[in-house]
Amino acid sequence: MAREPGWSVRLKLTLSYAGFLMIAGALLLAVVWVFLLRYVPDVIANPLPTTTGTPHVRGTPSPPGPMVIPDRSDLLAAFAPKVALMLVFLLAFGLLGGWILAGSMLAPLTRITQATRLATTGSLSHRIRLEGRGDEFRELADSFDTMLARLEAHDAEQQRFAANASHELRTPLAITQTLLDVARNDPDRDNGKLVEHLHSINTRAIDLTEALLVLSRANQRSFTREPVDLSLAAEEAAETLLPLAEERGLTIETAGDIAPTLGSRTLLVQLVTNLLHNAIVHNLPARGTVWITTRVRPQSVQLVVENTGEKLTPQQAATLTEPFQRGSERVRTDHSGVGLGLAIVKSITEAHDGTLTLTPRPDGGLRVTVELPAKPAE
Repeated sequence: MAREPGWSVRLKLTLSYAGFLMIAGALLLAVVWVFLLRYVPDVIANPLPTTTGTPHVRGTPSPPGPMVIPDRSDLLAAFAPKVALMLVFLLAFGLLGGWILAGSMLAPLTRITQATRLATTGSLSHRIRLEGRGDEFRELADSFDTMLARLEAHDAEQQRFAANASHELRTPLAITQTLLDVARNDPDRDNGKLVEHLHSINTRAIDLTEALLVLSRANQRSFTREPVDLSLAAEEAAETLLPLAEERGLTIETAGDIAPTLGSRTLLVQLVTNLLHNAIVHNLPARGTVWITTRVRPQSVQLVVENTGEKLTPQQAATLTEPFQRGSERVRTDHSGVGLGLAIVKSITEAHDGTLTLTPRPDGGLRVTVELPAKPAE
């Protein structure tokens, strides 16, 4: 935004300090005038007599000369030049001292401005790290450092996401191109298998594109908030994925209380569905179990999804929300998904001002806890 040039903050503070010092000096001199000079008479009516004709004795002090008592005009004539000199000195001292004092006070702001200019050029690794005890400037610097750290992490995450998404989207396109080249060079090849392979690859590309769109929508928070019951969303997701669980020999158990919150019903159902799908796919080969529980807290509601499965370390669990992470092994099956399930869950949770916690179960498997703000009481 174009702005007209103006005075610097340091100059404004300098003039403020000097002006305040001048006003304080003028008030002090006014106090001297009011409470001291007003007691001096304008004209001395009866001057004291002088002593004359008294003989002087050797060894004694000389007799005093004529005593003169100044009146108000005399004192004012002697006082006014000193007042003018004092005001000039206060002005010079205030300007010099105010300039130095303003410079030292604004030094942290200069460092913050330099860091801001570096950030605008794309250098997000720079930090202010302002020393000293806490004050307003240090709180601002610490907040700016925190913002830079989050921006740097977000930028790195977006770069990894773009690279992974490009790789994932390029893979089905490359496979499709290969199949088409083989079919073109071999006219006698069975087209039925070719169409089946192309259909499978195209379906996976569509699923990946839809997942990217859902992730983008969650990050932009472009949705209308409405009352949503997490327990009903859990039941809907369980009914939808029950055939998949039965096909794998798994059991789904749902329990809990009514958990009302505010948000997008479509996105929250997608959140529960992704969690349940992830719990089914990454489970034991047979006789596994998935538990879905909803809980109510004083200021929030919780959705807990647990599943049996292989043992995970806390380090592995911490990376599962990264895009295109599929647990300890990147094995693709018919229902393995596109690697964005938990990444979408994380984005939807953050878009609803909630928290997502992933904890490995001691006996194997994973416990995922989603905590969202409770719906305000009407």
